[in-house]
Amino acid sequence: MWLPLILTLTCLFISTPRVAQGADQHVLGTVMAIDAKHIEIKTSKGLVDLQVNKQTKFKDQHNPKGTNMPEVGDRVIIMATKNDKKGVKKGDPPLLATEIHFSTAKRVPISIEPVPVE
Repeated sequence: MWLPLILTLTCLFISTPRVAQGADQHVLGTVMAIDAKHIEIKTSKGLVDLQVNKQTKFKDQHNPKGTNMPEVGDRVIIMATKNDKKGVKKGDPPLLATEIHFSTAKRVPISIEPVPVE
């Protein structure tokens, strides 16, 4: 009777709560529009508009050392912070992208093989 109780209490005290990475937010989706100042992402919950600046880092899955930018249709994972700076204009998006990890959406043609009829 004491063993399960001791084991349970030990597990509760040993496990540590997961601490958030700070104020970062993650956005996962597909690029719908992109330019020098903003990027629009289609997520499972709708469209998300993020601000992009000179400090934003772009990391390509297939070419990590390249300086490529994502294109419309690419899958992205974006690390973003809330845009609380004083120089923010009223129409700017509320999130500022700090890192954009992306993978190009290259489509491979599917070869169609004939199905034998019996």
